[in-house]
Amino acid sequence: MVLSFRELQQGLQAPWGREHGDAGGGAGADFDLLMVPSLTMDPSQLALVTGAHHYEERQLFSLMRLRNPGVQVVYVTSKLLPELVVDAVLELMPGVPTSHARRRLHLFDTDDGSARPLTQKLLERPALLGRIRERLRPGRSFIICYVVTELEKTLSERLQVPLLGTDPALGYWGTKAGSRELFARCGVPHPPGTGLAHGLDELAEAVTDLWEGDPGLGGCVVKLNEGFSGEGNARLDFTPLALAGLARRERLGRIRRALEALPMPAAGWTELLAGQGALAEAWLEGGEALRSPSVQGTIHPGGMVEVLSTHEQILGGAGGQTYLGCCFPAAEPYRVALMEHGLAVGRALAAEGALERFGVDFIARRFGERWDLQAIEVNLRQGGTTHPFMALRAITAGSLDPATGCFLSPTGQPLHYRATDNLSDPRLRGLMPLDLIDIVAEAGLHYDPARLQGSVFHLLGCLSEFGKLGMTCIGRDPEQASAVYRSTVAELLAGAAARSGAGLPAAGG
Repeated sequence: MVLSFRELQQGLQAPWGREHGDAGGGAGADFDLLMVPSLTMDPSQLALVTGAHHYEERQLFSLMRLRNPGVQVVYVTSKLLPELVVDAVLELMPGVPTSHARRRLHLFDTDDGSARPLTQKLLERPALLGRIRERLRPGRSFIICYVVTELEKTLSERLQVPLLGTDPALGYWGTKAGSRELFARCGVPHPPGTGLAHGLDELAEAVTDLWEGDPGLGGCVVKLNEGFSGEGNARLDFTPLALAGLARRERLGRIRRALEALPMPAAGWTELLAGQGALAEAWLEGGEALRSPSVQGTIHPGGMVEVLSTHEQILGGAGGQTYLGCCFPAAEPYRVALMEHGLAVGRALAAEGALERFGVDFIARRFGERWDLQAIEVNLRQGGTTHPFMALRAITAGSLDPATGCFLSPTGQPLHYRATDNLSDPRLRGLMPLDLIDIVAEAGLHYDPARLQGSVFHLLGCLSEFGKLGMTCIGRDPEQASAVYRSTVAELLAGAAARSGAGLPAAGG
């Protein structure tokens, strides 16, 4: 009997959603986890990600599940993962011999490094799917993905294995328009904005309405409805348009021309506009400080919502809207409020039938002693803050204090980190993962559980070709985490420079 996606999901068990406690590291867990870390997104957006298929390495911290001797993990990637990269993660896990965990880990790859989603490559290889299916115990297995689309839904049905993730039929709630609807329903504060528009003329009308509703507004953010990691966002500055005192027709024309010239990171965004639509939100200014915090949670099978973490996001890029990294946890003055808003949104998502990871991004502005929080979008997927927090939990065996949002080590020491996917420097090109590990060991940069500080790394596959690396730098307070980050960058660059002159003598030498 072939089961549908929804019928398969009815077989998900509540403990499978927990990455800690009994399901993550305690006694009694007994299941097989299939990890498919596919960056399944629009090809134009995927093309913006340097070394895209190497991002499949980020979910290696899900191997923390192997702390339980009854758990088996099947991990699939586009290209075969080097043993060194896998062992670097396994060796970080406390409480289990690396050799024992390695026996319960099974690696598969499609041998295809093309810039296409991993899930698509899998579906094109039925023989490979058959070998993967043979590794999974019927009734005791489930799939976790980075994001769930129709491709992942098809994979679940093809394998007849339930997927712990939100049905793509509910994907509206992860769009910009769906997010605003959720915020309004939950009473979560969010900026003034427009409805969806599907063409430049319609968008210009909506933006004009937004400005006329508040002529003091300095600008807005135009957002593609399904934009990813800020690549579908661009700021439109109203000040140089001198809109005051104009007739609506002339005002509309100026805004229309400004939209045509909008520096949107996503290529061909006006074509995407026709398909998925876009909206505009007021650009939030003012205050004595401006930050971009976020809250992350998960929805377990059965509907229980758990708040996992809060972060301060580090944004950059041409428009200041691209995610570059994060600091954990979010600032104390509004951390608990973030968690309360995240819980409200999570419960609303659970009522719609959503499952597993979600995140909510905010803007925080300080006015004197008061912080104003405004929610700006919901993400129904794992994100850039997912794997650093998984790494922290994996290597420390600590837990989040739900009353304060602080992460405590088993001894009760609060821990902090600064993380990035985008440590990029041409001087790092040509550096092999083994070189990195040597530099880390020589400089004492690795995470030290006795001192509760140090760095752990990911995206090692991007290092040699692109000079790009991801890392999570842990300390006992925010200042120490930032100091670890700075010293790690400095030592890596110094180590790369020292190795650039090493090797064989020059020809004729």
